[in-house]
Amino acid sequence: MNGVFSWLEDSWFAEAIRGTAYLYPMLESVHITGIALLIGPAAAFDLRLLGLGRQALRVTTAAKHLLPLSHLGFMIAASTGVMMFLSSPSLIADRGSALWKLSLIVLAGVNILIFHRRTYRFVANWDMGRSAPIAARVAAVVSLTSWSGVTVAGRLLAYT
Repeated sequence: MNGVFSWLEDSWFAEAIRGTAYLYPMLESVHITGIALLIGPAAAFDLRLLGLGRQALRVTTAAKHLLPLSHLGFMIAASTGVMMFLSSPSLIADRGSALWKLSLIVLAGVNILIFHRRTYRFVANWDMGRSAPIAARVAAVVSLTSWSGVTVAGRLLAYT
């Protein structure tokens, strides 16, 4: 992998990120905005799955309004995250928190896939006024935990 990382580090794109004044801090700022758009609505949806607002808000209504914001946040965070990684992949990859962050992103993605392919398909049975099934509640806990862990691991990239 070192050869790939060296090639990426020497690319014109990586050099532009490192060499352009204020570009990296701007990417970080946009990345944080993307994280907020990703995790805020996802956490609100997860809390609905865990029973908050069960009598007041349908799960499908929460999904319709919150998940598109979360998807936008993911696209922003992922694209800016890749750009920041490309600026110095060798340095970042050597940090222990990088593997944790990537692993937790994969876990969150698998959790989302399983939830939407299996559990959410039967949402009509528990959309309003009923407790979400255990699979939905487990998915909510995994989501809250994994995205929180991604955030912590991302912050640790700067220090470990």
